[in-house]
Amino acid sequence: MSSGKKYVQKGDDSVERCWWGNGSEDYAAYHDNEWGYPVDDDYRLFEKICLEGFQSGLSWITILRKREGFRKAFKNFDFYKVADYSVKDVEKLLQNSAIVRHRGKIEATINNAKCAIEIAKEYGSLAAYIWSFEPTTKEPHAGKKPAKFPSETKTSQRLSKELKKKGWKFFGPTTAYAFMQAMGLVNDHQEGCFCFQKAIDLRKQFTPPTYTT
Repeated sequence: MSSGKKYVQKGDDSVERCWWGNGSEDYAAYHDNEWGYPVDDDYRLFEKICLEGFQSGLSWITILRKREGFRKAFKNFDFYKVADYSVKDVEKLLQNSAIVRHRGKIEATINNAKCAIEIAKEYGSLAAYIWSFEPTTKEPHAGKKPAKFPSETKTSQRLSKELKKKGWKFFGPTTAYAFMQAMGLVNDHQEGCFCFQKAIDLRKQFTPPTYTT
């Protein structure tokens, strides 16, 4: 995302943050405390990949307000446990109003849990694999239509492509970029947002996990 004061807005609490962070108390809390800060916990990374998939066709606020329901339904996104879910579990989840009841997305989550296990085995952790895709420089939008702010980049296209090759579902390049923004692989807090420098500082303090092949 481009920097600039007009993309920063002052909230009712007089705090200047990225324009989307003032939409509601839920958005503000998510923006202020989570979004854009580096994460190396496998289960949190898996959770975000799954929730971004569930968001497809919906607003993020819908997913955010159901997040605790998702966590309970999917064992805090412990992919070793989710991978063992059965057809009976799928049917039970389809009756669970605390989550988004979409068969394809539920089955994709179980499928992706199995894929996450394979990545963890091969690379030591899901985090080590994911962080190997951290771009070294800011990247422009790389989608089919011009956009003022990136919704996908060459790196997000590559991450999506590579995960799909490994069997993952519901993880296109736009979803991949939203994931990268949220998990701190890129810092898209706007200059002037009170989190902009915090995200930079946290990334400096953060040591990305690595793997050797």
